[in-house]
Amino acid sequence: MAQFRAIVVEKGDQGTSAALKTVDDADLMDGDVTVRVSHSTVNYKDGLAVTGKAPVVRRFPMVPGIDFAGVVESSTHPDWKPGDAVVLNGWGVGETHWGGYGERARVKGDWLIPLQPGLSPAQAMAVGTAGYTAALSVAALERFGMTPDRGPVLVTGAAGGVGSVAVALLAKRGWTVIASTGRPGEADYLKGLGASEIIDRAELSNPARPLGKERWAAAVDSVGSHTLANVLSMTRYGGAVAACGLAQGMDLPSSVAPFILRGVSLLGIDSVMAPKARRLEAWRLVGESLDKDKLAAMTTTIGLDGVLEAGKAILEGAVRGRTVVEVK
Repeated sequence: MAQFRAIVVEKGDQGTSAALKTVDDADLMDGDVTVRVSHSTVNYKDGLAVTGKAPVVRRFPMVPGIDFAGVVESSTHPDWKPGDAVVLNGWGVGETHWGGYGERARVKGDWLIPLQPGLSPAQAMAVGTAGYTAALSVAALERFGMTPDRGPVLVTGAAGGVGSVAVALLAKRGWTVIASTGRPGEADYLKGLGASEIIDRAELSNPARPLGKERWAAAVDSVGSHTLANVLSMTRYGGAVAACGLAQGMDLPSSVAPFILRGVSLLGIDSVMAPKARRLEAWRLVGESLDKDKLAAMTTTIGLDGVLEAGKAILEGAVRGRTVVEVK
C-alpha cells in the first residue's frame, strides 16, 4: 500500500491539532481523479484551519489546503487523463474534502481546471486562491462596466495575498491604484507592484459616516466590516465595490445611502463555488495581466514542514504577498 506525507488536522478532547504525518493511499476520499500534488499555498482560510482559530474544518481527520496544482495520476473522468497538468481552487477542499497539503489528492474531475498556459505549477500557486479571488474581483468590476477612465480604484488589505495580486492586476490593466494597508513599511513593495498612492488602513477602519467624500470609482475589498462601510461611503457616483473577504469581520455596519443616493453597487465575490466559466475567465485574466517578475517579488516558498508556522503568521498579519508550499 502506497504512503505519502500530509498535514493532518485531527479533533480531540482539547480541540483540534495539526501535524505532518504519513498516511496511506487507502485513506484518500472518494473522487474520479487522483492527482500527484506538487504545489499548494497558504491562504487566510488555511491559517484558520491549521491553527483551529475558527471552525473552517468540518470533517475529521482532514488534510487542509484549499487549493493545489499538480499532475493527474489516474482518472475515470472523461475530461482528464494521466499527465494532465491541473489546478483546483475551493469546492470545500481542505474543509470537507482532503486538500492540497498532501502529496496526493483524490477529487471530483468537475472541480479541476487546466493549468493556465504559460504558468508553471509553482506560479499558479503563487497566484493561488487569493490571487484567483483577486482576478474574480477585477473581472467582476470590468464586467459591470468599470474602466480606468472612471477614476482611481482602491484596494484594501493591499499587502496581503488578495490585495497584492489585485494591485498588480489593476495597475497592469491601466488603473490608478490606491493601496490601503496597515503596514506603512510595505509602501515601496506596493508601489513596486503598481500602486500610485498608499493610505493607512486607519482611515477606513473606524465606524463610517453614511456618506463621505467621493474618492474612488471602484474598489476591491478583502477586509469587510467598518472598512467596507467606509469604502462604500466614499465611492463615486455610479461606482462599484467588489467584496471578497472579511479579515476585519463579516458584519457590514453601513447604511443604504451609498446605494440609493450615489447609485453605488456592491458586487459579491465567491471563489469557492464559482462556476467553471468564471474560473476560466479569472485565470485567463491572470495569464494576460500578471507580470511574472511582480509575481516573483510577492512570493515566498516553503515546504510542508513550514505550513504550521506560516498558518499562524498569516492570521497575525505578518505575511506579505503569497506563500507557496512546495509539496513534493
